[in-house]
Amino acid sequence: MLNTTTASARDNFQRSIRILAGLALALSAAVLYVAGAQPVAVGLFPAPWDKLAHLLTFAVVGAAAGLAGGMRGWRMALCCIAGALLVGGMDEVHQMFLPGRSASWYDLAADAAGGLLGAAALAVLHTLKHRFKHH
Repeated sequence: MLNTTTASARDNFQRSIRILAGLALALSAAVLYVAGAQPVAVGLFPAPWDKLAHLLTFAVVGAAAGLAGGMRGWRMALCCIAGALLVGGMDEVHQMFLPGRSASWYDLAADAAGGLLGAAALAVLHTLKHRFKHH
C-alpha cells in the first residue's frame, strides 16, 4: 500500500513539474515576443554581451522545454535544444518586422547553445538528485 501511495505522489509531482514547466515555456515565449517589440529592446545588450544574454535566456527556455517534455536522457536534451530553437526562431522571425531590430543566425546559434546549456544543467541536477538519494 505504501509503495502505491508513494508512486502516486511521485507521479502527481512529476505531472505538476511538467505543467509548470510548460507554463514557464509559454510565458517565456510571450514575454520575449512582447518585450522584444518595445523600443527599449533595440540595442539593450551591446555585442558581445547580447550573445551571453541569448545563451542564459535560452538555457532557461530550453530547460523548461526539457522538463515539459517529460522525457529523460538524450530525448530530454533534444527537447531542450528543440524548444530553444523553436522559441528562438519565433523571436528572430518576429525581429525581422520590428524597426531597429534584425534577425541573426548568430543569435539563433546562441539560442541553441543555451538550449544545450539548459540540458546540461538538468543532467547535472538529475545526477545530484540520484547521488544524494542513494547516500
